[in-house]
Formats: sequence, structure tokens, C-alpha cells
Amino acid sequence: MEVSARREILPLKIVFLLVYFCTFFGFGAFFPLLSVYFKNEMKLSGTEIGMIMSISPIVTIFIQPLWGMICDYTKKPVTVLTTAFVLTALFSVMYSSVHQYTWIVVMAVLLAFTQSAIVPISDSITLNYVQKTSGNYGSIRLWGSIGFAFAGLVGGWLSETFSLVAIFYILTFMLLLSAGLAWKLPREGHSMNTAVVRGMAQLFKIPKFVLFLAAAFLVFGPIYANNFYFGVFVEEMGGTLTGVGFAFLLAAGSEAPFMKMTDKLIRRYGMITILAFAATVSALRWFFYFFEPPLWLIYVTTIAQGLSVGLFIPVALQYVRETAPESVRVTAVSLYSAVSNGLGSWFCTVIGGYILDTSHASDIYWFFSLLTVAGLAILAIIALWDRKRMKDIS
Repeated sequence: MEVSARREILPLKIVFLLVYFCTFFGFGAFFPLLSVYFKNEMKLSGTEIGMIMSISPIVTIFIQPLWGMICDYTKKPVTVLTTAFVLTALFSVMYSSVHQYTWIVVMAVLLAFTQSAIVPISDSITLNYVQKTSGNYGSIRLWGSIGFAFAGLVGGWLSETFSLVAIFYILTFMLLLSAGLAWKLPREGHSMNTAVVRGMAQLFKIPKFVLFLAAAFLVFGPIYANNFYFGVFVEEMGGTLTGVGFAFLLAAGSEAPFMKMTDKLIRRYGMITILAFAATVSALRWFFYFFEPPLWLIYVTTIAQGLSVGLFIPVALQYVRETAPESVRVTAVSLYSAVSNGLGSWFCTVIGGYILDTSHASDIYWFFSLLTVAGLAILAIIALWDRKRMKDIS
């Protein structure tokens, strides 16, 4: 019986790994070079680029709960996820054929509408799977980082060899591949987002959770917005499209080993300590870019992303789940995603576009470093709060 169970679990785990790899390969080829596409091919201004790039995070805030309700109502998260993959691939093809600013905005909204379902539903199905199999979410999620890393290099090379429009076709192909793989995922009809309003009211009564949302907004906003502006920054520093892809290969590739280590690090140092360390590395990285270092140093320092993003993503998700009461954990994850990936990313992307229009890409990173330091200060407050509580208990 045990041998049979292991044979069933192994292929299923591989399906999960491939879904994350293919999904983030598509995202990694598309989003880092999209702002470069708008600047070089569409000749848009920095403000216009910022407005378009901010559509995805702001749509995420309002639409992700809707996808959760659809999953709750149908009890078929795999079917909803597969549909989201196919529709996003379709909109990607349509996106590549529009050239007027108004239609670009329309396609950005449509793409964001369906794309916003992919990661939270995938994470929900994956978390349900690892809980039942005593697995490790980080060891699965790291394959997304690996896919994102290789996509940067491939996307940059294809864009330089042919045209930047290639990023749309890479995204389309990889999402259709992900759709075929996702159809093989387990079909348990688990709830994704129940009693949202009641759950949110309960969560906002937990001061530590509210503080962490503020920290996530300040730390994650720059991290996500960096994916949009880093390509422009590298180009301003004299890099090529292939160079942009190489930088993302180093950055995203460095995340994987640290994601795999998170469980051991949490047991040894605690979650807040790791989160504060990751935020510190991010702040130092953004501050360094503000001084416009030589291109080779920019490439070298991209590996700091492993210590920041590679640690922050899985640890933050686990911290949210453990801080929230069990009855509202799914709502807590949805709210955390909306604030960090949605509101934080939107805010930093809009302000970043304005800075790009009035100054240089390097000045965006001064803004990012200030926000991250503020987030680090909030994490320090949470750590002091926890220490005081432990002292009172003892």
C-alpha cells in the first residue's frame, strides 16, 4: 500500500513542479520586458508606461476575491484555473496586435483580469496538496523561480534576435502548456475564499496581522515593481535585451536554493528574523542601484534577490497563515496577496512611472529603498512586540 501511494504521489508532485515552471517561465519572458516593449516599440512616455503596468496589480485587488467566489461556488478550482490559463493565453495574442494607447489599456485590463486568477488558485491547490502529503510548499514554488530565471535569458535573446513582440508569443505558448498540465492536478473541491467580509473583519482586529500587511505593502511593492522597471534600468546603464534576460536569470535563479532552505531556517532563526533579514538585503540592493554602479556590478548584485525575494515569499506566506486564526486563513492569504501583490505593486509602479518621466530609472530605486526601510522598521516593531509578549508569559 505504501509503495503504491508513493508511486501516485511522485508523478503528481512532478505535475505541480511543471505547472509552476511553465507558468513563471511565461511570466518571466513577458513582464520584465513589457516596459521595454512599450518604451522602444510603442514609444510611450514613462507616465503612460507606469499607468499601463499598474493596471495588473490594481485589477488584482478587486478581481482576486471574485475568482475565489467562483471557485467556492463551482467547487472546481482546477477547471477555473485551466480556464484562466487559456483565456490569458488568448488575450496575450490579442495584446500583441494592438498599437493605440486606448486599446493597449483595454488589453492590459483583460489580461490582468484572467491572469490575476492563476497564482492564488495555483497556490491554494498546492497548499492543500502539501498539507495532505506533509510536503514543502517552498520546494514546489522554487520551480516557479527557476522557470522565471531561464525565461529572462530566453526571452531577452529571442527579443533581440527577432522582435520584442516575441514576449507575447512565449507567454501564450507557456500558458497553454500550463493549462494542459493543470488539468491533471487533484480535483478536491476545497474552499478558497469563504466568508470574506466576516473573515476580514476578524483579521483587522489582530494588530500584528495589520502591522504585517503594512510591512508587506512597503517591502513587496518595490519587489514586484522592480520586475517592471529593471529592464529599463539595465538598458539605461548600457545593457542589451539579452543582458536584461541574463540579469533576470541570475536574479530569479538565485531564489530557488533559498526557497528550499526556508523550513530549516525558520526552525533555527524564526520567521520575523528571516523576514527582517530579507527586507534589509532588498533595501541595500535598491540603495546601491540609486548610485548607478557599473553594469557588471548590477549583474553581480542581482543574486541578492535570492536572499531577499527567495526568503521573503515563502516565509511571508507561512507567517500570514500562522498569524491568522485557522477559520480565516484562506481569507488572510487573499488579503495579504491583494495588499502586497496588488496595492503595493500598483502604488510603486505608478510612482515609478512618474519618476521615470521626470528623472532617471536609478531614481526609482531611491524611492524603493525608502519604502523598504519603512517596512523593515515595522518588522522591527513586530519583533519587539513578540519579545515583550514572550517575556510577559515567562
